[in-house]
Amino acid sequence: MSQVSIVGAYNSKFGALVRKDRETGEVSDLKSIHELVVEAGRGALADAGMEGRDVDGVWLGACAPGILANQEHLAALATEIDPAGLRFKPMTRCEDACASGSVALYNALYAIEAGRAKVALVVGAEKMNLLDTKGVTHALATCSYWPEEGGRGVTFPALFASYARGYQARYGIDDAALARMFATVAALGYRNGVDNPLAHFGKGGPSDKLRLFTAEALLALPPEKNPFIAAPLRLHDCSLVTDGAAAVVLMRTDDARSAGKTAVEIMGIGHVNERLPISSRPGMHELEAGREAARRAFAEARVQVADVDIAEVHDCFSIAQLLTTEALGLSRAGRAGFDYLEGRFTRDDRCAVNLSGGLKAKGHPVGATGVSMHALLYKQLCGRPIGATPTRKQPEIGVSFNVGGSGVTNCVSVLGRAA
Repeated sequence: MSQVSIVGAYNSKFGALVRKDRETGEVSDLKSIHELVVEAGRGALADAGMEGRDVDGVWLGACAPGILANQEHLAALATEIDPAGLRFKPMTRCEDACASGSVALYNALYAIEAGRAKVALVVGAEKMNLLDTKGVTHALATCSYWPEEGGRGVTFPALFASYARGYQARYGIDDAALARMFATVAALGYRNGVDNPLAHFGKGGPSDKLRLFTAEALLALPPEKNPFIAAPLRLHDCSLVTDGAAAVVLMRTDDARSAGKTAVEIMGIGHVNERLPISSRPGMHELEAGREAARRAFAEARVQVADVDIAEVHDCFSIAQLLTTEALGLSRAGRAGFDYLEGRFTRDDRCAVNLSGGLKAKGHPVGATGVSMHALLYKQLCGRPIGATPTRKQPEIGVSFNVGGSGVTNCVSVLGRAA
């Protein structure tokens, strides 16, 4: 066990935080990445009952702020969270594609374990909607293996479509069944997201207005409303282009108890990397590195997957939700889609998945996603949930599974309420 706990958390509103003029194409920023970093950091410190002077270092996860928002050297901006208290404190930006936030949290945890820090502030942020679709697609493509993938026009939908086709072939799933599996997991995200006041697709959003809460509703959409993006993945199989930020405060569990903090312990972690080029991997039907990350996290935490009450899994595409569910061991290999079809993993099940709405509905500001997963699990486990809640009991153990790139960086965290 790491003996490090989360003692405060904050999640901003996620969404397209810009105004776009349809006639001119001009984009006006409604909340900058600088404002998002400051908002999240201040919110987490306030939730922990701390100030900047209490913090020994800041770790900031951001994927591509230089391309997306014209701001490199973003970690230094964290001084503005509390200029008097944070000036002269060490600050580090971490980048690992969509897992940037989790990797930032792990680096902060390592600093506490090493004794270099007693209290760490972790922020994740991304501003994605200043660019058009082509610009965002290019920025994300730089997280693939450029010589063979992004540089040749291969997009992330196309990379995960390769997983979908590999999965389908491996387990002999026909097109109609696969489409229904994908629609089922997308609808679950939309149902949960509508109860999350911070979600990009929340109450009053497109999924709510169209009542896309069942597989039947999604499958009934005309092709122009749900076109193929990269077959077999359709528009509603893809996560959202989102602006947002989240933050957590970490400290040693013993210190948190002594200070009377509401603590959720990071019981175990698994941080495992796969080879970057998909051409170098043995198969495209599973997240083999993700399964190893889960094994390490559960072993360190000394718990079994059967002990998990809630999970936030990386559903950047519908196929990713099936793969992450199986890699964690919540479903057997090749069975996740069938389990979702049978109604598992809802808020009424033994283990609820993506109560936040997931990347599909909550949104996916890539650098913020990993921190957001931890922040919202913290809120659930300490009895102050944001959005949907499990109906069976107050959750005691939660798991996050954050993925960077095409299954390359795999980060699994096991969290539990500190006694």
